[in-house]
Amino acid sequence: MADAPHWDVYVIEFARSKDQPVDGLINGAHDAGVIDLPFSFVMARRGERIALIDTGFMREGIGEEMSVRFGIPHWISPLRMLAELGVGPEQVTDIIVSHAHFDHMGSIGKFPKAHIWIQKREILSWIEAMALPPKFGFLTAIINPDDLRNAFDASVEHRLTLLDGDRDDVLPGIHVRFGEGHTLGQQFVILETGRGRLVVSGDCVYGARNLTGHKHDGVYVPLANGVGSIWEQLKTMDRINSEIGGDLKRLVILHDSERWAQFPTLREIEGFRIAKAS
Repeated sequence: MADAPHWDVYVIEFARSKDQPVDGLINGAHDAGVIDLPFSFVMARRGERIALIDTGFMREGIGEEMSVRFGIPHWISPLRMLAELGVGPEQVTDIIVSHAHFDHMGSIGKFPKAHIWIQKREILSWIEAMALPPKFGFLTAIINPDDLRNAFDASVEHRLTLLDGDRDDVLPGIHVRFGEGHTLGQQFVILETGRGRLVVSGDCVYGARNLTGHKHDGVYVPLANGVGSIWEQLKTMDRINSEIGGDLKRLVILHDSERWAQFPTLREIEGFRIAKAS
């Protein structure tokens, strides 16, 4: 796709957890201690089109309760961070949701004109899980039901598209790939940019160690949490690794403990970083 449209891509940090055990993220990382884990989303801009890959979350209502429950004391509004790039909520035209966990889609209700793209299996699996008896609550602990309500409201307004697997050119030069494992309907995103293809992992990957292996031997390491199977997690990691040709500089990990060191800092606001990926 040499003639594909090129997007300008920004990685936007908006929160950090405190003293997150790494082995609660990456299976078997018992030697890695604790970190203050970054949370981020991505903005892609091309002309008048502004697309977000995930949205972060707001510290309002259940979102506030969940940020406390999961130990995320450091936060700045995603809307404030977008404003630093000259973007208001009404200017966002599209939102591609990697998966429905509260820290990834907890702000979708703040973008009144945005069209939302999410995998059909992601939405339907969470509705099914929410309907189970309370003893299955482990499955939905990271789901804010208000986010699902906001997605439904968008569907009533004809602003929601349910994708069914891989699709090229969801928007010109932006492609999605089904990435089951962490959740049952997660997707990762490929962006055509001036520096080639970039891949945004969603939570298919938490850190480089997932792909390089604990001993840097290339043996994939599963996540330490999720509701899908380890089998599917590793197959998804392999798809990502194949897409980037093993070049981690082409991979945007949304919870990157290195805070996107491969990309230059555009600016920093109250300790939160905006990196220019392309």
